[in-house]
Amino acid sequence: MGKTLTEIAQQLKDGNKKVQLIYAFNGTGKTRLSREFKQLIAPKANGEEGDEEVDAPELSRNKILYYNAFTEDLFYWDNDLESDADPKLKIQPNTFTDWVLKDQGQDQNIITTFQRYTNDKLTPRFNAERTEKDRDDKEITVRAFSEVTFSMERGDATHSGNLKISKGEESNFIWSIFYTLLEQVIGVLNVAEPADREIDQFNQMEYVFIDDPVSSLDENHLIQLAVNLGQLIKSSTSDVKFIVSTHSPLFYNVFYNEIDAKSGYILSRLDDGTFVLEEKKGDSNKIFSYHLHIKKLIEQAVDTNGVQRYHFALLRNLYEKTANFLGYRSWSDLLPGDKKAYASRVMNFYPHNTLSNEEIAEPTPPEQEMVGLLLRNLNNYGYWQQERQNG
Repeated sequence: MGKTLTEIAQQLKDGNKKVQLIYAFNGTGKTRLSREFKQLIAPKANGEEGDEEVDAPELSRNKILYYNAFTEDLFYWDNDLESDADPKLKIQPNTFTDWVLKDQGQDQNIITTFQRYTNDKLTPRFNAERTEKDRDDKEITVRAFSEVTFSMERGDATHSGNLKISKGEESNFIWSIFYTLLEQVIGVLNVAEPADREIDQFNQMEYVFIDDPVSSLDENHLIQLAVNLGQLIKSSTSDVKFIVSTHSPLFYNVFYNEIDAKSGYILSRLDDGTFVLEEKKGDSNKIFSYHLHIKKLIEQAVDTNGVQRYHFALLRNLYEKTANFLGYRSWSDLLPGDKKAYASRVMNFYPHNTLSNEEIAEPTPPEQEMVGLLLRNLNNYGYWQQERQNG
């Protein structure tokens, strides 16, 4: 029987583990789970409204740190196309970045972390407070640390004009702000005696919830991030507990091994809108086991006559991964000979069509039957039998 996300959050809290690692497909509910968990640990005061990232009360910030998609919403680009000015990444007024940049003075450490994952010449610059005139010729004050410009530094200490960085680089920059704060929190709390700590603002910290820190990273930097985050969390000697969720099997696998985990979780959403958090122990956390999880989802759809368009994309993914592992030149080489042409057409059609009339079309009964047939066809390959035994 499924649970609500609030109940899943309570399940994580009751787990009482140092680190809990969760795998889930995009769109399953990882971000909403992080918000439900935050609400469980540090609920808003009665009558308090607004996004907790922007209007975070002192109690929330002191008890739980969390990173999710809403963190990125604090940042937006001012391209100022009318006056052809240099592009700036602006930061909405909020307590989170004020705390990191103003109160903790972490701007230089953020730059170092950002360059580690991008380019050591690509340099962010935070603005100082200044006054300027707006379009109505009124004088306004621009707060310090409310804007960021980016330039490419040269060897002679000069730099190019301000750049608009890519979406991936922007995500890395925002992650670097959070990661730098996390380094400081762990370092401070590793001092056993509270009276000996350089600051006391983290003394009430209980949890860190990190949802998908891998947006737009290439594989090399994704692995580096997973290793760095794993090592940082392993270095924590305080009672703070960590929850990390991801849609990336590669990140999951690297992080799982880095923290020497004994088990992990898969978060699934059921057809009735409820959720299941399933624990996976030992070798069942091998990276290919997530393709077994996909196989299970398709099997459930076939058994309940619930095959949808996206199941064709999942099925093709299974064929591609199996063909790659077994050394076939193409996934279509695994298709049964007498059904090859029809099966290939169906599996190409549903994952890749974009026309509006095709978007609303549901699979026909013969197409739904084909999903079951093609799924059973994979059982002809001993690799799947072996993986099932290992899982």
